[in-house]
Amino acid sequence: MSILNFNKVSVGYGGPPLLDAIDLKINQGERICLIGRNGVGKSTLLKLLNGELALESGIIEAKQMLKVARLSQDVDTSVSANVYDVVASGLGDTGDILMQYQHVSHQLAEEYSEECLEKLSELQQIIDSQDAWRNHTQITSVISKLSLDADAEFASLSGGMKRRVLLAKALVTEPDLLLLDEPTNHLDIEAIIWLENFLLSYGKTLLFITHDRQFLQKLATRIIELDRGKLTSWECDYATYLERKQAALETEARQNAVFDKKLAKEEVWVRQGIKARRTRNEGRVRALEKIRQERKERRALMGTAKLQSQIQALSGKIVIEAEKLNYAIADKVIIKDFSTTILRGDKIAIIGPNGCGKTTLLNLLLDKLKASSGELKLGTNLEIAYFDQMRDQLNVEASVIDNVAEGQSTITINGKDKHIISYLQDFLFAPERARFPVKSLSGGEKNRLLLAKLFTKPANLLVLDEPTNDLDVETLELLESLIVDYKGTLLLVSHDREFINNVVSSTIVYEGNAKFNEYVGDYNDWLWQRKMDEKSSTSAKSETTKKTDRKVSVSKLNYKEQRELEKLPKLIGTLEKEIAELHIIMAKPDFYQKDQAEITKITKHLEQCEADLAHCYQRWEQLEG
Repeated sequence: MSILNFNKVSVGYGGPPLLDAIDLKINQGERICLIGRNGVGKSTLLKLLNGELALESGIIEAKQMLKVARLSQDVDTSVSANVYDVVASGLGDTGDILMQYQHVSHQLAEEYSEECLEKLSELQQIIDSQDAWRNHTQITSVISKLSLDADAEFASLSGGMKRRVLLAKALVTEPDLLLLDEPTNHLDIEAIIWLENFLLSYGKTLLFITHDRQFLQKLATRIIELDRGKLTSWECDYATYLERKQAALETEARQNAVFDKKLAKEEVWVRQGIKARRTRNEGRVRALEKIRQERKERRALMGTAKLQSQIQALSGKIVIEAEKLNYAIADKVIIKDFSTTILRGDKIAIIGPNGCGKTTLLNLLLDKLKASSGELKLGTNLEIAYFDQMRDQLNVEASVIDNVAEGQSTITINGKDKHIISYLQDFLFAPERARFPVKSLSGGEKNRLLLAKLFTKPANLLVLDEPTNDLDVETLELLESLIVDYKGTLLLVSHDREFINNVVSSTIVYEGNAKFNEYVGDYNDWLWQRKMDEKSSTSAKSETTKKTDRKVSVSKLNYKEQRELEKLPKLIGTLEKEIAELHIIMAKPDFYQKDQAEITKITKHLEQCEADLAHCYQRWEQLEG
């Protein structure tokens, strides 16, 4: 059932329309992902849906009493309130009354006074008259459901927890349509997985913007794309969308080529003069004018960023060698006994929750921070390019050009001089946009600018700290391709699982108590290894507790038991291989898009295999005595 419809909706702000007579139907229960390049108008569309912007033309039809809530991509860091107050503020005036009631209740609990008691009674009467106790229950229920502390100060929370509080603020209104603008930005992997699972079980209608491809693949039941003012709906998953989109672009290119050929032919004819002016040819002239206008109004595809790195000289074979590095601030240990050897050409991701010390570890390895103890040795001939997630290398008051060119009109890329305007166009900055101050840019534009600045210098060690935030998917995939082809060494901090899987050869993972451990392979490989380690550890502990109960010794085995013991190693190997294959199947992004019966079947089969493996190990220990 449709809950909201756009009919020929347009918004333009005086330039080419961001939304050009678009149609959109949103059905109840859908989880729709809105995709498109940075700056095409995705956030504008969400604001229209939320009633924050006025239409230039068209009609928006919504079901009666439709409730819409929007979670924006920006987090207001100036908020000074506790979690209860922030969540309650989503209810407007009713929320204000409930906030006051909470504050007075706390004051009265701490210190009795007639004034507080009288104020509390007054507030209770207002709440009774507005039937607002149900709203108080809503607030406490949502706070509990999202595992939040109602009394915690918002300003003291991590970025991920702040986003969770703002999600609670949106949910407390019990919206029929929830709008999420880049909800995974600045979240760590654990928080992203929590959000995925929460939204899968949410049950209401959802429309979201994201650059996280695994998040998109797991959640979306439909994809809608905003491209050059037009909105297209794709009833498929992301992988299928990519195939169909490419086919659509190829068809568009062929049609444009035929159109342009016809226009060129008509232009030749009209220049013949006298023939074109004859009365009987006036219709052909008018047709030409119409074709000219149609060509003028055609909007070209947005350009693709052209990323290229520079390496003038290779580093030594050993890039970084660390032995038992420790780092502490005051009495708090942040890095404990970390050792690694990083070789030329390694591509390594550092994974862990926000605040665990990933950036600190990077700075220790680059010798920007001095370890409390341990040894660090940097290799020879290192040229380091560092992408800082805080973008501190950018001067926000200066223009885009000045940030990259530093007073020069040309820069040298791989031995060739290039004009700064041309270079910036490779990163999708139009000449007029290149003269804007950096503070006026969007988050995605700032990230593109930092990449542009980074790649002006040759580097054989590329350090990227959260490079994917705010980048559109196309630029993100180009960055992936550049890194895959990069001949130097890479150190990457990222929470984008797909990005990590596509570019790295090993991972350094935070595993609690200031410990980072190294694993071969990408994020999915680490997940599998972790699960196997957990199973082995559980089995080992279980067997240790049962050793005292063993009654069978090898010397007393009968023929049947001896044959059983001989077969166990092969059976264990078969089970371990089958479990590994099942883990790989379940780690794929589209696994949870399958039919529920198939998911249950595979999950139960995995549980049975793991139980059989544990039994085999137990039996082996018993028989060997």
